[in-house]
Amino acid sequence: MAMASALPLSGVKLATTSQAYMETKAANDTKALLSELSRQFYTLRCVSGTGSSIAIKVHDHSIPRRQQLIAMSLSGVKKRRMVREDTYMLSSGGSILHSPPPKPFSHKLPNCFDSRPLFMKGQIGSIKGISSNISVKAGARGLDNKNQWFPRCIVLDIEGTTTPISFVTDVLFSYARDNVEKHLILTYETGETQDDIKLLRSQVEEDLEKGVAGAVPIPPDNAGKEEVIAAVVANVEGMIKADRKITALKQLQGHIWRTGFSGNELEGVVFDDVPEALERWHASGIKMYIYSSGSRLAQRLIFGKTNYGDLRKYLSGFFDTAVGNKRETSSYVEISESVGVDSPSEILFITDVCQEAKAAKAAGLQVAISIRPGNGPLPDNHGFQTITSFSEI
Repeated sequence: MAMASALPLSGVKLATTSQAYMETKAANDTKALLSELSRQFYTLRCVSGTGSSIAIKVHDHSIPRRQQLIAMSLSGVKKRRMVREDTYMLSSGGSILHSPPPKPFSHKLPNCFDSRPLFMKGQIGSIKGISSNISVKAGARGLDNKNQWFPRCIVLDIEGTTTPISFVTDVLFSYARDNVEKHLILTYETGETQDDIKLLRSQVEEDLEKGVAGAVPIPPDNAGKEEVIAAVVANVEGMIKADRKITALKQLQGHIWRTGFSGNELEGVVFDDVPEALERWHASGIKMYIYSSGSRLAQRLIFGKTNYGDLRKYLSGFFDTAVGNKRETSSYVEISESVGVDSPSEILFITDVCQEAKAAKAAGLQVAISIRPGNGPLPDNHGFQTITSFSEI
């Protein structure tokens, strides 16, 4: 236990009365309130399992305001199991007067220092406590004095957000283009490839009606294998060159990439800040999803085998163009109704494309635009928050 230096306190030295002060009814009631709030905030998902802290000022009118104590919860303790003893007592200036007793072996040491500077910069809000008036630090601000907001869900784009655009265009697209004919020849008789061809044939028929450049008729099923494959290859090459975001292309690409990943010819690439952020958000109880024009299979392949290992353990699900076009508001409405939030505003969507950001915002989501090396320029006065690293979230 650490005791404060002697300070005048109602005519008596603090060093001789600090222990008694920390065991007064007001102090004990504040500790009890702190543990109860921790459990309630955990239930409401306002704090994570072990992260975050709460600080409450002990109101005792017999003590001068500038010498009133602050009770602060432990960081690193499961909030749903907080008890009164898991409490730091701080001076009004932030000095530690009393530390909780250490837990048995295998538990982390008590931690106060990570969060203490934030609380000393926070605002005091009045609440009704167990006894009379007790104040709690509510909406604590970061060291940059900006309000911190924690979403319940984060939905991530891939290309230009988690992953360099160059990896998608130069590696994945090139692999699919170079291997599409080989893949079709080897798997032509399978039901999966026949479904892929059927979906592409339907898309091409629609493209021909609209006069889409590069569309080539795909012969019917009873035509020769070589003739069908040649037409499919021609269409796929044209679609990849035009960067078409269509389900028919993305589904076939995913099946081709699966061969590349399983044969160790391909490995997903993410930016260096991505794994740490995913781990941190996951530990905070935030659910993370991927929304990409690439198929869900392709998404799982990319995150299942990356330059940082398998990152799928941090992800709760995957959305692709089956949910809708990424530039349409209805797609984000569908996502918000699928992830179990009470309001779309509880979702943060991160993308590098302004049109996608606008569609998500129109659906009520919070939005941040990712600025990464190789990304295209943004329009002036786009009005969105921008980030250069996930460490900013």
